[in-house]
Amino acid sequence: MKIRYAGGPTAVIELGGVRLLVDPTFDAPGDHPVGNRVLRKTAGPAFGPDQVGPVDAVLLSHDQHPDNLDDAGRAFLAAAPLALSTASAAGRVGEPVRALPNWSETEVGPLRITGVPAQHGPDGTEHLTGEVTGFVLSGEGLPTVYVSGDNASLDVVRSVAARFPEIDVALLFAGGARTPLVDGFLTLTSQDAVTAAGILGARHVVPLHFEQWAHFTQGRDTLEKAFEGLGERFVLLAPGEQVELS
Repeated sequence: MKIRYAGGPTAVIELGGVRLLVDPTFDAPGDHPVGNRVLRKTAGPAFGPDQVGPVDAVLLSHDQHPDNLDDAGRAFLAAAPLALSTASAAGRVGEPVRALPNWSETEVGPLRITGVPAQHGPDGTEHLTGEVTGFVLSGEGLPTVYVSGDNASLDVVRSVAARFPEIDVALLFAGGARTPLVDGFLTLTSQDAVTAAGILGARHVVPLHFEQWAHFTQGRDTLEKAFEGLGERFVLLAPGEQVELS
């Protein structure tokens, strides 16, 4: 498989001849209102929507926060052949977004895509943060790939590992995001990402969604320190960089 990192949560995945885009965010730096709050984007993507190329589907962890789907991302999404996300996103956005409930599956070419749980904050905050999903990608002769989405719960990671005991590549959203709305982290911290990698037994760990937004409390430096014992299993991409994993 190949992963090309744009920045934030956005990456292109090529697996089994299928091209997927994770959480399209292509806006320039600036402020994005969310209710009476503002999320500030501090850097733009390494490449824009015109440089993504054709995709077979978009994997959208959720639509309600602009750091996972911004204005330019919505324009890209509208032209995509298929997007898989939450029931809430399907209801709000409409076509081409289709709900993929937890533990249900769909096929895109030779690839099986399974919706898996994600919890965007501490226990009991779901009514504040909204519905979020993750994904597991698998197929005959292909690596099994976990895309966490905006998940802060290690118990959720354990539930995924119980269903998928052999994860080859884990794409973990790991910026330790925080906002005044919630008392706690909205995504995995760097140390939680290390714990998650151990729970999953992942052969490769690729962090996403840890930079380019002001509400991240941790980033590249804390990830490097936390994962320093994992050697080549830890793959920290620079914006615009592509890696091939097997």
